[in-house]
Amino acid sequence: MPEDPAGTATGQGSGPPGLEESWPELVTGGARSPERADLEAAFVTALRGTGSLMTLITQATAERIGINGTDLNCLNILSFRGRMTAGELARATGLTTASITGVVDRLEEAGYVTRERDPHDRRLVVVKLVVDRAVHDVANLFLPMMRAWREMAARYSDDELRLIVDYYARVEQVLREHLDRLRNTPAS
Repeated sequence: MPEDPAGTATGQGSGPPGLEESWPELVTGGARSPERADLEAAFVTALRGTGSLMTLITQATAERIGINGTDLNCLNILSFRGRMTAGELARATGLTTASITGVVDRLEEAGYVTRERDPHDRRLVVVKLVVDRAVHDVANLFLPMMRAWREMAARYSDDELRLIVDYYARVEQVLREHLDRLRNTPAS
């Protein structure tokens, strides 16, 4: 039986103790059968659990290298491109430019990034990843998990992996849409 991020056993379709009937993921939206309803609930519960575990891994990693979770998230986003303007990093994270300045200050002090002026527009500050430092301090902490994911992927056929990659692309799109809604819809 799988465990939730808090480490307690969960069953298919089960919500927190005492909330089984009212937990939001158990609303099946017209599932065709009880088995389908249980599968849909297990699917959403698994996604929530994965999100929580990723948050916990981010926090533990950040603590290990001596930065905070927000700074590590910014470092991760930067690692996809290697360099971004401070404004691009602010937009990608949803942080204000003032907050990004603080993040970049801390990451620069820790040796994970450098700042450069954009050669084409001197008004722009480009934040550049210090790859050697990031690989040494951060990537090595994720290496055992990455190896386990690769071993897991090796068990699937090419077609199955295409399906999984498509699934994650769709999950990412849903997450981006939800993030946009949270950022751009006034709180009630």
